[in-house]
Amino acid sequence: MTTNPHHWPVRVYYEDTDAAGVVYHAGYLRFMERGRTEWLRARGIDQGRWYRETGLMFAVAHMEIAFQGPSRMDDALQVVTRMETIRRASVHFSQEIVRVVDREVLIRAVVRVACIDAHFRPRRLPEALRASLVAVESQVVCGESICRDKHVARDKDG
Repeated sequence: MTTNPHHWPVRVYYEDTDAAGVVYHAGYLRFMERGRTEWLRARGIDQGRWYRETGLMFAVAHMEIAFQGPSRMDDALQVVTRMETIRRASVHFSQEIVRVVDREVLIRAVVRVACIDAHFRPRRLPEALRASLVAVESQVVCGESICRDKHVARDKDG
């Protein structure tokens, strides 16, 4: 049950590459972080303000990555981010990094971000935030609010 994708453009700079001239594997983590941050921003969520107002933040709790191809300096890339599910204390995303010129998928990842407090303890997502994300995705994906329940997992783990 993937949601409408969010696309964020990234250009590969010299600082992103290793001695062989390809993007160093950890560089893709930064690109994906930017993609998730901009996914939230596109839905009206400023993480800095949210932290100041609630004392809560998101942290990556789990990530699986498949490296499928290299990218090189000056490549134009798209970070494609989709919300998969919202749980009580986490949001699950799928992400791809695609080279623009040939549409080759270079990276596929699944990411679970946890809601935590300033002491790094897990916390429930505030209901207003959950409702906001579900409502926005329902409007974008389904066009009507009845579809929103498809995006909310109701299991017992966070």
